[in-house]
Amino acid sequence: MESSSDEEEVITFIKVISEKYNPENFPYGPGVMVLPSPPGSPVKDRLFLPNILVLNHRGINKAGDRSDIEAFCAHVVELDLSHNQFNDWGEICTIVSSIPHLDFLNLSMNPLSGVELEPSMAEVFSRVRRLVLINTHVSWDTVHMLTQHMPELEELFLCLNGFNTVSESQTSCPSLRLLQITDNQLQKWAEVRKFGLLYPSLSALVLANNSVDSVGDTQETLQHLFPNLHSINLNNSGLSKWDDIERLNFFPKLKEVKAKGIPLLQSYSTQERRSLLLAQLPSVTVLNGSAVSAGEREDAERFFIRYYQDFPEQELPERYHILVSKYGPLAPLAEVDLSPRCTVVDVRWGERVEAVSLRLEQTVGDLKKQLKALLQLPTNGIRLFYIDREMCSVLGPEEMKCSSRALHSYSIRDGDEILVVPKAKSRCSSSDL
Repeated sequence: MESSSDEEEVITFIKVISEKYNPENFPYGPGVMVLPSPPGSPVKDRLFLPNILVLNHRGINKAGDRSDIEAFCAHVVELDLSHNQFNDWGEICTIVSSIPHLDFLNLSMNPLSGVELEPSMAEVFSRVRRLVLINTHVSWDTVHMLTQHMPELEELFLCLNGFNTVSESQTSCPSLRLLQITDNQLQKWAEVRKFGLLYPSLSALVLANNSVDSVGDTQETLQHLFPNLHSINLNNSGLSKWDDIERLNFFPKLKEVKAKGIPLLQSYSTQERRSLLLAQLPSVTVLNGSAVSAGEREDAERFFIRYYQDFPEQELPERYHILVSKYGPLAPLAEVDLSPRCTVVDVRWGERVEAVSLRLEQTVGDLKKQLKALLQLPTNGIRLFYIDREMCSVLGPEEMKCSSRALHSYSIRDGDEILVVPKAKSRCSSSDL
């Protein structure tokens, strides 16, 4: 158990670098830079730093000497500082401002709740294109402050931050292409629609594991708010009406949809879910991660027509009429009888002949038990011979030797015969035959 003094210990970014990438414990490898130590540096000898630094779970809470960071991180392009103890944007800004080519920054799981970010500090993030703030509980004010000063930001990850609303901003972020905001508490479409105003170039919106209960805008509004949206993930959302699925067609460039685990689809089979979704989304080319072929789409659309054709007129979705005009009215699929097949044969036992109904999926062993009970045959062994009535003059009787063989494999038909004979009491050798 750590003491309070341990918890308050200063662990700097530069100290962790010097320990992790010291020449004594870091092997040479591809992408590694060998740099001389600056005069007076606390870092002994030389460091061997890759251009992607992963420094997670290190307890870092301070930056350390700026000149050391500048010397050793001049070539770094990706920095993972997740699961550390940063609670001061000033320390983070010291690090970021000292890495001139930084493209990717992961600050996930750092305790940044309630921590202010000054506008003057936010400017140091201007070169970052991908920013990860998962489970940091940053405020929307901080998010907006960052994005206003990140003209090249393309990807933003805001998962697990407890957001149940989205605050608006006077300044949009036109460079953003991907917003991942899974595992928050967003419920109303009125909140989601704000992303269209904040990020007008948005191409991918990942809303999985929120409770968004609808897609609640008109076609004109959705076209205006999300003109470039190519992909949307609504897995485990609260959608419960087909109207919400139909409105996805109002996004003018939407091609990829994920909609697993929504209440609307709970009562359908897996195949029904995919077919009904596909038929409602004519422009979607990837559904729930799987590409849609032309053949699958046609099958889904035909299924959709047959599914709804017996519904009352007032309950028919608009899509039904569109598809009927495309394919015409379709006849119901022929019902296939999957019950066990039966056939009637004559069973001959000595002078007796009985008509017996056979279930053809049963085995020869099952048939022997059935005949013993039905005809009160002796309990000692019996042999069965199959006689094809049409071919008996050519083939003769065929002994049904294998107890585990299914009857349908003999191609038995109505009117054929089964001959029952007792097994000989003494075994015959091959010389007796």
